[in-house]
Amino acid sequence: MTAAFPLPAGACDTHLHIYDASYPAAPTAVLRPPDAGVDDYRAVQAELGLERLVIVQPTTYGMDNRCQLAAMAELDDTTRGVMVVDGRTDPTELARMTDLGVRGARFFMLDGGAVGWDALEPTAELIAPFGWHVQLQMNGRDLAGRLGRLLRLPVDLVVDHVGRFMPPGGVEHPGFEALLALLEAGRAWVKLSAPYESSADLDDVLPLVDELVARHPDRLLWATNWPHPGQVAPPSPEMLAALCHRWLPDPDLRRRVLVDNPTARYDF
Repeated sequence: MTAAFPLPAGACDTHLHIYDASYPAAPTAVLRPPDAGVDDYRAVQAELGLERLVIVQPTTYGMDNRCQLAAMAELDDTTRGVMVVDGRTDPTELARMTDLGVRGARFFMLDGGAVGWDALEPTAELIAPFGWHVQLQMNGRDLAGRLGRLLRLPVDLVVDHVGRFMPPGGVEHPGFEALLALLEAGRAWVKLSAPYESSADLDDVLPLVDELVARHPDRLLWATNWPHPGQVAPPSPEMLAALCHRWLPDPDLRRRVLVDNPTARYDF
């Protein structure tokens, strides 16, 4: 554990990826990071004192979830998964993945994503009986135009990376107001993670984090986004822990966001 910035017992990393070049990259892949395996992550996990984790299918492998499912199999029942499926996925496969610990379907609505907006509703209908949620990554500045559609989904929603506003537009931006509306409806969660995906200046994201923490602490999750795909100078574990303390300065608040909220969202 990083002694200067300890994380609470039971802390959960809700967003990480595993990369292994023995699995083929999808034709749609934009990012093809170097290998980053389970043993590599375990070192980060030990340094941060993380006890639970959520492995998320990266865009590199498209709809081929084998690499992430294999990584989940190497770990134990403290691991959950979010994979890429669509409305044509066999329910038998969804049931199998549910038994393995998968709890969500990822939608990456930026370059390199494997499924698009046309698959959103059919997929949500298909995964609803399994208790899965939709995990969404998009430019948060466009959220206002998608708000009604997202509110009508029959499943809960998890929004990545503080909404990934590119660039951040402040707490009065229509996109951020739409994000708040999703949270106020009681059907959505937001990951406090990867501020570098919004701005090179992490202070640009701080007002958004502060507003989310002040208004909806029960709807927030925390993640490393390890191994930080696409980042030339990725943050160290110590930097991640320090940023967590900056965003969540109160120990009780950290426990809520890092322990209690993921327990509820990911069925630990």
